[in-house]
Amino acid sequence: MSTSTQRLERTRTELAEFLRSRRERISPQEVGLTVAGRRRTPGLRREEVAALSGVGITWYTWLEQGRDIGVSAAFLDDLCKVLKLDAAERRHLYLLTQKRLPKEPARTACTVPPIAHDLLSRLPESPSYVLNLKWDVLAWNEAADRLFAFSDQQAEQRNMLWMVFADERLRARLSPWEEQARQILTSFKRDFAHAPQDTEIIALTENLSRMDPTFKDWWKRQDIDGKCSGRRTFDVEGLGEVELTHMTMTLESDKHLRFVYYTPLGESAEAFGAWATA
Repeated sequence: MSTSTQRLERTRTELAEFLRSRRERISPQEVGLTVAGRRRTPGLRREEVAALSGVGITWYTWLEQGRDIGVSAAFLDDLCKVLKLDAAERRHLYLLTQKRLPKEPARTACTVPPIAHDLLSRLPESPSYVLNLKWDVLAWNEAADRLFAFSDQQAEQRNMLWMVFADERLRARLSPWEEQARQILTSFKRDFAHAPQDTEIIALTENLSRMDPTFKDWWKRQDIDGKCSGRRTFDVEGLGEVELTHMTMTLESDKHLRFVYYTPLGESAEAFGAWATA
């Protein structure tokens, strides 16, 4: 038996065991079934899963036995709902059935993991913050607050894209504003492509379009910048223009959480560090 054949047989066995284990953990009551008398089978029976998934009992039995049959993505998603699979289990099922996982619409997260807060506290001289898909600023350190004044913003306006176009202090601090704001917007478009139907993100761009003709004009253009790193110049009181390099690291890809880190360059690094921690 070839290696590929052995691998396929092993995958079918894993699929059978996986389906059986998930079927057995779901009680009939959880899916709205009425149970009469005692049941020898824990959880759901095969015929119940088949009926709830909209397929025949013979076909489903072959699937759970690991036979070589084809399945559609629509059926797999119905089966995921019946078996109450979470996102990780859904991915695993698709892998076991040799199917490409359909792309799910991205969602905006609001919870920052504890390790991110710890990392923020360990970077006292480097302005750093956490963004979600909408570019809401969810957490930041004191250096970032000095540079961007996040804590002065109302919660609903503590959004990096909104601040770049609507916050006069940040507009004045970015030097030159137009060049950097255009690049920031094209980076945002990269994220917008992940969730073009997200009502909150759409509302953000519509509000900015009504408020700022420049944003409205730039938003209509097709420029997209995939870069998550580079250099920015800030006009800092008492220091003049300071150049900082920045990079973005993914915290949780499923939740589209990112950690943005800035650090000063050149001769101004020491002076900026003192300013940021003052």
